[in-house]
Amino acid sequence: MPVPTPSLSLPRTAALGGSLALVAALALTACGAAPENAATPDGKNAATATSAADLGGLDALVKAAKKEGALHAIALPRDWANYGALIDGFQQKYGIKVEVENPDASSQDEVNAVTSRKGQDRAPDVLDLGSSFALSAAQQGLLAPYKVAAWNDIPEGQKDPKARWYNDYGGYVSIGCDAKRVKNCPTTFKDLLKPEYKGQVALNGNPTKSGSAFGGVYAAALAQGGSFDDIQPGLDFFAALKKNGNYTPVESTPATVEKGETPISIDWDYLNAGYAEEFKSKGPDWKVAVPTDGRYAMYYSQAINKDAPHPAAARLWQEYLYSAEGQNLWLKGFARPVLMPAMDKAGTLDAQAALKLPAVSGIPSFPTETQQAKAKTVLAQGWGKAVSG
Repeated sequence: MPVPTPSLSLPRTAALGGSLALVAALALTACGAAPENAATPDGKNAATATSAADLGGLDALVKAAKKEGALHAIALPRDWANYGALIDGFQQKYGIKVEVENPDASSQDEVNAVTSRKGQDRAPDVLDLGSSFALSAAQQGLLAPYKVAAWNDIPEGQKDPKARWYNDYGGYVSIGCDAKRVKNCPTTFKDLLKPEYKGQVALNGNPTKSGSAFGGVYAAALAQGGSFDDIQPGLDFFAALKKNGNYTPVESTPATVEKGETPISIDWDYLNAGYAEEFKSKGPDWKVAVPTDGRYAMYYSQAINKDAPHPAAARLWQEYLYSAEGQNLWLKGFARPVLMPAMDKAGTLDAQAALKLPAVSGIPSFPTETQQAKAKTVLAQGWGKAVSG
């Protein structure tokens, strides 16, 4: 992004200890060929580097990345987990232009861009994928192995043993609601079935393509008696929402919320919490609740395109994201960075940002690679039927 016991209120104030307990639990259990200038002055090649040491160290990597001068990214909205600040910070620190294509693209769109643009300069260098999509991209041989300096601090189970992907930030599936348009905001999946929410319930994307929407269906499955081995109750839930008229096929975004098109949105808690902050001066009174009957947490994962057109910049971007500076910027976006426990221990954590996280206690669990693959197959076969008509 799991079954912790969350306690969440709109002000997003929480005890630091509770926030760290969640992240510690989360941590336990988210184009084209390289150009000639990918090599460092001594002839070492960034496209095959599996760590900064392979290029002679971080300084050498910085020089090679600056020589490339650009980073191609995709599907990074500036208001998603504080990515705007991360992009600006990287550009200011290194003088490397970050070009973001199609900010609202899905995880599947990212994978498609890698496969369809192989050998092209406009291919994405880096990817931020829902965990199930990172797993499938690795299986397809699309990702480059690379260990960031903080590799050893990323907990086992939160990274690919071959370093082709590693988790970056996570959160819980939550229900966001515009209290100015909805008289009684829902706080559980069971609530969402009430007739008073006709035409108001949306997902952030299509679950066959979007990691957040995939998490929403999984959470609904858990709420309906399903399990990590059985996502079908989640499909049945959305089929029922569609049948009673509550589900809207409009994919929720800040723009659709402001327009009143998606007054109730099932999405990650860090996105909904961020929207609540953003909307304070724009009209909507955005309330956020982690549903007690369908608690599901997950991380997103970082990866490098094996055929990145800017391989040095791609690797430097990863180093930046997994530095204390980068991790704290995600934290300021209400997301729980994967290195949060290690940073707390090292004294590099932004404690004030951690205080603002939703309070969640308990130990979440996550579906295995096999369970996620099975769930994706079930969704691919049944989602269209569940919400059509």
